Amino acid sequence: MKASAIARDVALLALGLDRLAPGTVEAFDGDPALRRHVRSGRPPAPSDLVREAARLRRAVPYLGLPPVREAFLDGELRALERTARTSAGERVPLRTEIRETYGVDVAPGDPDRYREAHRVLDALLSGPGPLGERLAAHRTRDELPAGRRPAAIRALVAALRARTTGVLGLPPGEQVEIELVEGRPWSGFTRHLGGSRSLARFSADAPQRAGQLARLVAHETYPGHHVEHLRRAAAARSAPERALSLTRSPRALVVEGVADLGLDAVVGPGWGGWAAGVLAEVGVVTDGELAEALDEAMLPLQQVRLDAALLLDRAGETAARDHLRRWLLLDGARADRVLRFLTDPHWRAYTATYVVGYPLLRTWWAGDAARFRRALDEPVTPAVVISPAAGRWTGRRAAGRGTVATDGVDHAMSGRPFC
Repeated sequence: MKASAIARDVALLALGLDRLAPGTVEAFDGDPALRRHVRSGRPPAPSDLVREAARLRRAVPYLGLPPVREAFLDGELRALERTARTSAGERVPLRTEIRETYGVDVAPGDPDRYREAHRVLDALLSGPGPLGERLAAHRTRDELPAGRRPAAIRALVAALRARTTGVLGLPPGEQVEIELVEGRPWSGFTRHLGGSRSLARFSADAPQRAGQLARLVAHETYPGHHVEHLRRAAAARSAPERALSLTRSPRALVVEGVADLGLDAVVGPGWGGWAAGVLAEVGVVTDGELAEALDEAMLPLQQVRLDAALLLDRAGETAARDHLRRWLLLDGARADRVLRFLTDPHWRAYTATYVVGYPLLRTWWAGDAARFRRALDEPVTPAVVISPAAGRWTGRRAAGRGTVATDGVDHAMSGRPFC
């Protein structure tokens, strides 16, 4: 088989699965006739899709592709097989679902790390009363007024676009459309519209903090998801398998990590003061230096969300809520909002992409602009990012290769909850 033939068959598999599990396909920039063909026929049987995913995985090693492309295709097919098995009614523990979908093995975090993070936060937010109450008071003070939200988002989009142009360059005519929506379990979500356009949606009813808004906007637009969409579509001209973007796959974990890394890559240290200056121009006041310091201090606590997801699987909602409130220092309303995301069948395992993706990519990136571009342009997967010998890896599988182990501390300690 040729790469183009495999890419076509993988697209047909994914588009067929998208009929059974809507949202499987995040974007498809390939031949529109394939989508029309899949939609015009009868919905496929999940068991047939399981067999097709396994068949295509067996074929991938014989294509003679470069290692990164081979690992990418293998990971996509593993993830599609897991989604097909779930559609067929097979249920597995959350850790198994994450391993088979995202190519990482996760574990609960270390409470000692959480206690140390609390000590740092206590120093940053000094004053009377319990730390949780002081943090809640800060969140309330820093909350972005609903009426200023559109202007604040658009100001940051424009400023981040200018920064991204200087670091990466952007194609002529590219555009991000902004929309505020209600009743969603997320704070932001970006959809590729084809060509050079994306639609970035932001929650209109979730609490948004002014000091955290730059991180969210960079994640969704420049140089995050919108820019990754543009560069992925361009790469598909020489690597046809890139025309397909899956919501749940090892590559999705790297894409989320790259998006979280965006503010570091195009603004860098001091981004808090920079963002505060942008927001001041539209009448929004925030303490940028404190926001940046709190952002760093909270990093070890992001693993708490994955802990809560694992607790939901084995101990139930009350245990997960208590864990969130104790360690992430959330009030009841914010804890319930996080649980809403964690209990959504479509998103429960997706939490791993935020918790694991950023620390993996930040360590690998290490301030190297060329590596940031590579993470955008090439279909690197977690196994490639974490391997010390990634550049020499042949791509052939030994037992267990392709599954990145995380201990809940050294790797899976970060991410961006936007809660």
